[in-house]
Amino acid sequence: MSRRHQNFRNYHQEKRLTQRRLFAAAIFVVLLVVILMARLFYLQVIEHELYQTKANDNRVMLITDPPPRGLIFDRNGLVLADNRPIHSLTVIPERVENLSKLKDILSDIIDITDSEWEDFDSRLKEYRRPYQSLTLKSQLSDKEWAKVAVDLYKLDGIQVEAQLTRYYPFGEAFAHAIGYVGRITPNDLERVDRLAYQGALFIGKTGIEGFYEKELFGEAGLSKVEVNARGRIMSELESQSPVPGEDLHLYLDARLQQYAYDLLGDYTGSVVAIDPATGGILALVSKPAFDPNLFVRGISVDDYSVLRQSKKLPLFNRALRGGYPPASTIKPFMALAGLEYGFASWTERYFAKGYYQINPDGRRYRDWKRTGHGWIDLERSIIESVDTYYYQLSHKMGITPIHNFLSRFGFGKSNLLDLNGSSVGLLPSNEWKKAKYKEPWYPGDSVNVGIGQGFMVATPVQIASATAALASKGHYYNPRMANMVGSQPATFEGDKGGVHDIILNDQRNWDRMTNAMKKVITDSKGTARRLQGTDYEIAGKTGTGQVFSLQEDEEYDSDKLDKRLHDHALFIGFAPAKNPKISVFAIFENGGSSSKPADLSKQLFDAYLYDNYPAKYDYLKGRQ
Repeated sequence: MSRRHQNFRNYHQEKRLTQRRLFAAAIFVVLLVVILMARLFYLQVIEHELYQTKANDNRVMLITDPPPRGLIFDRNGLVLADNRPIHSLTVIPERVENLSKLKDILSDIIDITDSEWEDFDSRLKEYRRPYQSLTLKSQLSDKEWAKVAVDLYKLDGIQVEAQLTRYYPFGEAFAHAIGYVGRITPNDLERVDRLAYQGALFIGKTGIEGFYEKELFGEAGLSKVEVNARGRIMSELESQSPVPGEDLHLYLDARLQQYAYDLLGDYTGSVVAIDPATGGILALVSKPAFDPNLFVRGISVDDYSVLRQSKKLPLFNRALRGGYPPASTIKPFMALAGLEYGFASWTERYFAKGYYQINPDGRRYRDWKRTGHGWIDLERSIIESVDTYYYQLSHKMGITPIHNFLSRFGFGKSNLLDLNGSSVGLLPSNEWKKAKYKEPWYPGDSVNVGIGQGFMVATPVQIASATAALASKGHYYNPRMANMVGSQPATFEGDKGGVHDIILNDQRNWDRMTNAMKKVITDSKGTARRLQGTDYEIAGKTGTGQVFSLQEDEEYDSDKLDKRLHDHALFIGFAPAKNPKISVFAIFENGGSSSKPADLSKQLFDAYLYDNYPAKYDYLKGRQ
């Protein structure tokens, strides 16, 4: 039997292999320990300060405390925008285990509308710090507060907080002048310091509230607090008190504002009154308007839909954005332009027929008085508002002198210093028409502009500030709302705060034009002679703005037209004529007769100059 080959184990070789593996494993372990120790050394020694800071940041949180918002006063110290304490129902979501169940429980206690829940759910999705409360229902009544207080012990995450909310005590009449605040949106946070507004409830949206947001808001307070891992506040480490916002003192006269608003009656329109000596806006009315208090805590969908869908456009600020043909109120300025450039004189006489023609066989541009006015001079053209005089004057001048002169009075510019959103209107030029319509400027275009029609469009604020410049003999102030910001006078950047002098070749033309405008009231043929009988002199000019164009030989008959096609009624004026204290522009949309704004202006003059307001406005006197 042959011997088979047998394999014998080599224990020596296996031992050496095992030793090599153990040695390699030991080296690997040592390397890992070295790396770990090096990492620990790096983190604990080299990067100690960095990670100490990060640890503190995880433990310490900065929380802002919004400051009380500055108040807004009229010229007599009456509060127009106040802060009113309210009690609101708030929720801390992190403390609520079942939000759906909480909704059912709360609905059994007090009435919470669907829109309030929707608004809460929407804000719940927005960024906020942990354990920050969210308002569910604002301005709890005493009865609602009592109902919640009874069951508060079993409502985890629910609390009643005392808050300051913005309040506008005089509502609609001041809405477009003062503006309003509203709930902060993500878009709002893009233009402000997010940290400062972290705990704020609202922000200025429109009007004075929007323009002076920085000054009214103040400086937020800061608290450094210690929080746990879930972000819940455990203790306060240090704090810095908030600095209240600055109070604003306006030129606005609350009684004049409310009186002007009421005098418009049921008409849509605007009234702007300015102090010619300062450019301060005494009244800025746009009617119809709205209750600004609706917007403070977030307007409901239903309320907003009513305002948006109204045909009268209550949200539209006519004083700032309304574009109107200035009509015959432009004639004093056109006459001064003609004098300035040598196209007119006070002594030259003109035979005013009932129409004017550029060419003998061309279109007839009709005067408001079909039979004409006969022989007149420049002064008489103002007194009787002779259209044909300004047809021929503007035809001779052409658009370039007209544009250059009227621009000195603020037409075609956004001239407000401290209200955003004002329209520039339209002061046409040859270049404008070429760019807009690819057509040259025609003589007929100038003829229409000569009586404040055609392409020309101006806002009530523009016409009012131009009138104030006329009253002050060329001392033009860009209109402004604020007089004092805190304890300091309001200041504005550039152009000396929007002040410049309009210098005429013959400065005597200011007085001569004022005398002509006085005779609009005192002359037996003056278009505003109904205003006679005051103890002071009024200088004024009426206007009737066409809503639609008439055919060459078509006559205007208001009785056959829908009211929305009636002419606009306008008036500019200032008083007393020798030393003006107030200038006014008023427009009644589709008002027809210019007697309406003229009568309104006279009533405002009487009230403001003699402090002779109806007794029902005594509540608006302030701290006079």
